[in-house]
Amino acid sequence: MGKIYVNQTALRFELTTDVDVDGASCYVKYKDPDGTIATWSGTISDADTGVFYYDVEDGDLHTAGDWHLWAYVVFPDLTFAPGEPNTIQVYEEGK
Repeated sequence: MGKIYVNQTALRFELTTDVDVDGASCYVKYKDPDGTIATWSGTISDADTGVFYYDVEDGDLHTAGDWHLWAYVVFPDLTFAPGEPNTIQVYEEGK
Protein backbone atom coordinates (compact mmCIF):
# COMPACT_ATOMS: atom_id res chain seq x y z
CA MET A 1 0.00 0.00 0.00
CA GLY A 2 1.14 3.53 -0.70
CA LYS A 3 1.18 6.40 1.73
CA ILE A 4 -1.94 7.29 3.72
CA TYR A 5 -2.86 10.97 3.89
CA VAL A 6 -4.75 13.22 6.31
CA ASN A 7 -8.51 13.04 5.61
CA GLN A 8 -8.11 10.28 3.00
CA THR A 9 -11.39 8.40 2.53
CA ALA A 10 -10.66 5.83 -0.20
CA LEU A 11 -9.27 3.42 2.36
CA ARG A 12 -10.38 0.24 4.12
CA PHE A 13 -8.79 -1.25 7.22
CA GLU A 14 -9.23 -5.04 7.32
CA LEU A 15 -8.40 -6.92 10.50
CA THR A 16 -8.18 -10.65 11.18
CA THR A 17 -8.57 -11.98 14.71
CA ASP A 18 -8.34 -15.74 14.02
CA VAL A 19 -11.27 -16.37 16.41
CA ASP A 20 -14.95 -16.87 15.69
CA VAL A 21 -16.67 -13.49 16.04
CA ASP A 22 -20.21 -14.66 15.24
CA GLY A 23 -22.57 -12.48 17.27
CA ALA A 24 -19.74 -10.28 18.50
CA SER A 25 -19.24 -6.54 18.08
CA CYS A 26 -15.98 -5.79 16.29
CA TYR A 27 -14.16 -2.49 16.48
CA VAL A 28 -11.00 -0.89 15.20
CA LYS A 29 -9.60 0.75 18.28
CA TYR A 30 -7.05 3.49 17.70
CA LYS A 31 -4.73 5.95 19.38
CA ASP A 32 -4.19 9.05 17.26
CA PRO A 33 -1.02 11.19 17.26
CA ASP A 34 -2.59 13.50 19.87
CA GLY A 35 -2.98 10.55 22.28
CA THR A 36 -6.76 10.23 21.97
CA ILE A 37 -8.01 6.62 22.18
CA ALA A 38 -11.35 5.84 20.50
CA THR A 39 -13.05 3.25 18.27
CA TRP A 40 -14.59 2.83 14.84
CA SER A 41 -17.29 0.15 14.42
CA GLY A 42 -16.27 -2.66 12.11
CA THR A 43 -18.31 -4.77 9.71
CA ILE A 44 -17.80 -8.54 9.93
CA SER A 45 -16.93 -10.10 6.58
CA ASP A 46 -16.04 -13.65 7.76
CA ALA A 47 -17.23 -14.51 11.27
CA ASP A 48 -15.60 -17.98 11.34
CA THR A 49 -12.08 -16.63 10.84
CA GLY A 50 -12.69 -13.34 12.63
CA VAL A 51 -12.25 -11.02 9.66
CA PHE A 52 -13.83 -7.58 9.79
CA TYR A 53 -13.24 -4.20 8.18
CA TYR A 54 -13.79 -0.50 8.55
CA ASP A 55 -14.16 1.93 5.63
CA VAL A 56 -12.51 5.21 6.56
CA GLU A 57 -14.85 8.22 6.56
CA ASP A 58 -14.20 11.91 6.06
CA GLY A 59 -12.44 13.38 9.09
CA ASP A 60 -11.38 10.04 10.62
CA LEU A 61 -7.68 10.48 9.84
CA HIS A 62 -7.59 14.12 10.90
CA THR A 63 -3.97 14.41 12.03
CA ALA A 64 -0.60 13.59 10.49
CA GLY A 65 1.70 11.31 12.47
CA ASP A 66 1.78 7.80 13.93
CA TRP A 67 -1.59 6.13 14.45
CA HIS A 68 -1.83 2.89 16.44
CA LEU A 69 -4.68 0.58 15.37
CA TRP A 70 -5.83 -2.73 16.85
CA ALA A 71 -8.79 -5.09 16.78
CA TYR A 72 -11.16 -4.96 19.74
CA VAL A 73 -13.89 -7.61 19.96
CA VAL A 74 -16.78 -7.68 22.44
CA PHE A 75 -18.46 -11.07 22.59
CA PRO A 76 -22.17 -11.67 23.34
CA ASP A 77 -21.38 -12.57 26.98
CA LEU A 78 -19.67 -9.12 27.27
CA THR A 79 -16.17 -10.56 27.52
CA PHE A 80 -13.72 -8.74 25.29
CA ALA A 81 -10.43 -9.31 23.54
CA PRO A 82 -8.03 -6.64 22.28
CA GLY A 83 -5.62 -7.46 19.48
CA GLU A 84 -2.01 -6.43 19.01
CA PRO A 85 -1.51 -2.87 17.79
CA ASN A 86 -0.14 -1.95 14.38
CA THR A 87 1.30 1.46 13.59
CA ILE A 88 0.55 3.40 10.44
CA GLN A 89 2.03 6.71 9.39
CA VAL A 90 -0.41 9.34 8.16
CA TYR A 91 1.12 12.10 6.03
CA GLU A 92 0.18 15.66 5.12
CA GLU A 93 -0.84 15.80 1.46
CA GLY A 94 2.01 16.98 -0.76
CA LYS A 95 4.77 15.71 1.52
